Amino acid sequence: MAAISIDSQRLWKSLMDLARIGATEKGGVRRLALSRLDGEARDLFIRWCKEAGCDIAIDGIGNIFARRVGRNNALPPIITGSHIDTQPSGGKFDGNYGVMSGLEVIRSLNDHKIRTEAPIEVAVWTNEEGSRFTPVMMGSGVFVGAFPLESTLQRADLEGVTVGQALEQIGYAGAEKIGGRPVGAYFEAHIEQGPILEDTRKVIGVVLGALGLRWYDVVVTGQDAHAGPTPMRLRKDALLAAAKMVAEINALAYRYQPDGRGTVGFLQVKPNSRNVIPGEARFSVDLRHAQDEALDRMESEMRAACERFAREGKVSASVECVANYPACNFEAGCVAAVRNAAQTLGLSHMDIVSGAGHDAIYMARVAPTSMIFVPCEGGISHNEIENAKEEDLAAGCNVLLNVMLQKAQIAD
Repeated sequence: MAAISIDSQRLWKSLMDLARIGATEKGGVRRLALSRLDGEARDLFIRWCKEAGCDIAIDGIGNIFARRVGRNNALPPIITGSHIDTQPSGGKFDGNYGVMSGLEVIRSLNDHKIRTEAPIEVAVWTNEEGSRFTPVMMGSGVFVGAFPLESTLQRADLEGVTVGQALEQIGYAGAEKIGGRPVGAYFEAHIEQGPILEDTRKVIGVVLGALGLRWYDVVVTGQDAHAGPTPMRLRKDALLAAAKMVAEINALAYRYQPDGRGTVGFLQVKPNSRNVIPGEARFSVDLRHAQDEALDRMESEMRAACERFAREGKVSASVECVANYPACNFEAGCVAAVRNAAQTLGLSHMDIVSGAGHDAIYMARVAPTSMIFVPCEGGISHNEIENAKEEDLAAGCNVLLNVMLQKAQIAD
């Protein structure tokens, strides 16, 4: 299998051709889920897949499955894929690389006239980014039963357009039944979206799983008052207490290295006036770790710190958990297959845990799953300047080809 290789120039050209749909002036892509542009990109993908001899199925949430038949189509398919919707100011590779890598695997099998025992499929999952509709990873979540179809179709964007309406508008309200679809194994190729591979000069990230994630909304309530007449000792400064909480959230993440993450990305102050002591501060908290038990401890420490700084500042604080995704561990056999493929191909590699959410996290609930990471320039993603080297993308795709052939088996 190591002697079989993908066409790196064709993979790159596919990525660049896809990136023209929704291209931005800064070289990125704006292609929100279920928008007209998303519909155009889906149309192009399906055209390419039909030209490669694939059968197409679309389910009720708009997930696309392009199947290359095997010798024994009663076997569950070996599936790869990702998403082609982007952030409002996204890049060319996030999600798109995983889908185009799957298509390139199929094209390469055609080139080499290789027939597999089990069928191979490439999936395009609906609304992974969650930029237009919530929740994130919607298509794969509905596929595995994490979200009910009917209520998900009623989710609306900021203009009041529902998921169901948007699917109808672009012609992707599919008839394929959701749920019960067998999966022999699932692999997802992706840019790392972080700086670790580039920093360690490794080409392949063997993904062991994904960090657990918990989101919180914190509201600190004090008393807004005049900045001049109110003595320091008598103030109930909500922002001051919140600032101490924010610093402690950063500090506690350092206590849980190497996998601990603590981020405050949103802060809102009221009344937000130069000469008024802040009476209210609202902020978000994002905690992540590879072990749920560690996340439990991080949450406990975070809540205790908020209570302590609120008490010291003579203010009150409420902490509400608004999202909870458990840590995900990928199947050992699939992880080993990725590692072995990288070794066979002579590619530098390292074990890594994903800090971001991916459709593979949901697929791991219903099938043996793993991911393949490749470096991205500067570790930058969700940004128009997102970039990756053609040779690294090809290396990851060759690993994908290798593991999919191993799982699907070459027919005699």
